[in-house]
Amino acid sequence: MSRHVLLTGFEPFGPHRVNPSELLVRSLEGRVVAGFVVSVRVFPVESRTLRERLAAALDETTPELALGTGYGPGRASLALERVALNVADYDLPDAAGVQRRDEPIEDDGPPARFATLPNRPILEAWSAIGIPGHLSNSAGTFICNQWLYDALALTDGAAPEIAAGFMHVPALPSQAAELGAERTPSMALDVMRKGVETAIEAFALRERGALEPAARRPAEKLWIPPPRTTRT
Repeated sequence: MSRHVLLTGFEPFGPHRVNPSELLVRSLEGRVVAGFVVSVRVFPVESRTLRERLAAALDETTPELALGTGYGPGRASLALERVALNVADYDLPDAAGVQRRDEPIEDDGPPARFATLPNRPILEAWSAIGIPGHLSNSAGTFICNQWLYDALALTDGAAPEIAAGFMHVPALPSQAAELGAERTPSMALDVMRKGVETAIEAFALRERGALEPAARRPAEKLWIPPPRTTRT
């Protein structure tokens, strides 16, 4: 029986002509990572339809892991989100023109939901191969925060279990050049992709009960993105 990961990204929004999360997840579509088949969905940045779209994607792919990704301009590294707040509050309207202020994502829902992804093992795995990443305690109050809150609500009590988490990604180098490289952190798509693959591998190890304490694991070689082939 095939095992699956649901990997999601978002379409471009607002002033951003490109969304790194879309390019990232599309680059992994159909891949097999650590025995998991990667299924991909790219959602519009629309608050009112997000939960319905996410529920349909979970039903269609029946994953063991749901990992959302989103663009975080100004983020300096990959950021694993620890918690989602039950609030939608943003200045920039979504793609449907909806602007929400101080609204609950889920009426009568808990104030916060915590990611069920194995964040610490993922961070350790990134550190072991030289991928910059950190644990974030704020996913904001825009669509990315809503994705995580809705995903955790939809997967709560699922049988079999579905782990859910969210990762913000920095700007691409080309975006940093446009926004001002001196003030805009960036990351190559190859590094982001390796980060997602490593996260799936760390999840797979946990599922197999094979994670050893960090101090007992042998040192791993630094991962360096492969050189790009140039054509003349």
